[in-house]
Amino acid sequence: MLQSLRIRNLALLEEVALDFEAGFTAVTGETGAGKSILLGALSLLAGERADKTIIRQGAAACEAEASLFFPDAQRIDAVLAALELPPCEEGLLLLKRSLARDKPPKITVNGALATLAALQQLGEHWVDFHGPSEPRRLLKEACQRELLDLFGRANPALAAYQVKYRDWVGLGAERERLAGEARLAPDQIEFLENQLAKLDALDLSAGAIEALERDFARLSRAQELIQLTDTLAGGLTGEEGVQSRLALLLREARQLEQIDAASRPLAERLSSAAVELADLGAEFSALGGQLQFDPEQAEQITARMNTWLEVKRKHGGQLDAVVVAREELRRRLAVQGDLAGTLARLDQQIAAALRGAQTAATALRGAREKAAKELAKVAAKGIAQLGFKKADFQVRIVPQAALGPFGDCGVEFLFSPNVGEAPLPLNRVASSGELARVMLALKTVLADLDEVPLLVFDEVDANVGGEIGRVVGEKMAAIARNHQVLCVTHLPQVAAQATCHLVVTKDQSKDRAVVTIEPIQASRKARVTEIARMLGDSKAKSALAHAEELLK
Repeated sequence: MLQSLRIRNLALLEEVALDFEAGFTAVTGETGAGKSILLGALSLLAGERADKTIIRQGAAACEAEASLFFPDAQRIDAVLAALELPPCEEGLLLLKRSLARDKPPKITVNGALATLAALQQLGEHWVDFHGPSEPRRLLKEACQRELLDLFGRANPALAAYQVKYRDWVGLGAERERLAGEARLAPDQIEFLENQLAKLDALDLSAGAIEALERDFARLSRAQELIQLTDTLAGGLTGEEGVQSRLALLLREARQLEQIDAASRPLAERLSSAAVELADLGAEFSALGGQLQFDPEQAEQITARMNTWLEVKRKHGGQLDAVVVAREELRRRLAVQGDLAGTLARLDQQIAAALRGAQTAATALRGAREKAAKELAKVAAKGIAQLGFKKADFQVRIVPQAALGPFGDCGVEFLFSPNVGEAPLPLNRVASSGELARVMLALKTVLADLDEVPLLVFDEVDANVGGEIGRVVGEKMAAIARNHQVLCVTHLPQVAAQATCHLVVTKDQSKDRAVVTIEPIQASRKARVTEIARMLGDSKAKSALAHAEELLK
């Protein structure tokens, strides 16, 4: 759940720090007061893109910061681990996002820097927004299918089907590609075989290529390297080298040791240095010997290096790309050797994949048909509570001629608001108010299946009022039994049923408009006054009395 939210310099809001509780929180205020600022801050923290026009005029940056608590943080910790971000401590997820005028934006998750994409992925797991445009989504077949699959818990069956569907489609595409490849002429096959022979002549392992490049570099500068190793070996172990001069010093150190036994450790160290220098001289000399390439060896290294440079330039400049090119050449030649047989084997694989996809599609359709009956029943009951006493709501499974990405059937919601009228697709019968109520009924039904802890409703109660407003409030309260609900509303019947109440006000009495957000649930008087304002007059006795009744 959302525990706290701090907002600085966002739009007309200078700064506010809010604490939230579980359950149902109503957000109210005059039209244009700035209620969208609160939702805007949550959207920022959920990863929505934003431009710098949202920064409060005169401020260098805006900022939103939130803490969220997860009683069981395993699921969100798994997401954090996949994003390589720190896990929650004691179930707390800390999000912070700032947007500056003259600096790059900054995002942190649990104190670590994060990307906007990471914030978006996390947002899918803690908040779900339902705005005024949400009911219009209900007109789309994709939305109706998603709602049915969620209700029927059919998503695992859908995922299993989609794996088989992708296999079938992939095999078909491979066959089409192979069938479209013209049979190569003998000289073309010979050319490909020569190219493959060049690649096969090379050891395309990382270690072998590294050794080839090292040997070629040595060969290219062999004379210079030999001269350097000879100079180093001679300087260490030659007649005039360090070792011969060190021998004289070592004799004197031994004489010192005879006079003063305390100097013995120093003499031993000097002796060890002499041995180490002798070893270094020998190793430099051996390295020089390794650099003596015979002509045949030098020719082989040069030839292999030229081949490597040629294929690297031709196939992308990286070892991995060259290996992929070699395998593709091998595949093309193998196909040319038995094109008819390859296509026949693919046909068998395609037929088997199609049978598997059809079986999975049948199972998916069965799950949807079962869910459709139950969803229609419970949704119709919810719609009736929202003022459509004689309405009819149905969920139709529509067969499709061919398999598609989502199975072998479509989903269609049918609705009739009046008795005696045949139900028709939503886009042919539903007004905006009817759509809003149908969507709210469905959201109530599906709320228990939604694992996202925070549900944000932005004026989803628009186009309803009166007694229906009370039912909307009851449904919000029902959803809040299993979720934290934040609802921006203009209906007093809805606001009165919230356990927490935030009021947004805009003061334009001075030189500059200022927006404030204040919790009022602790003050009965403030809450009665606000609900009376929503009823029409915060000072009228009748409105105040009605507000008292609503709060009871």
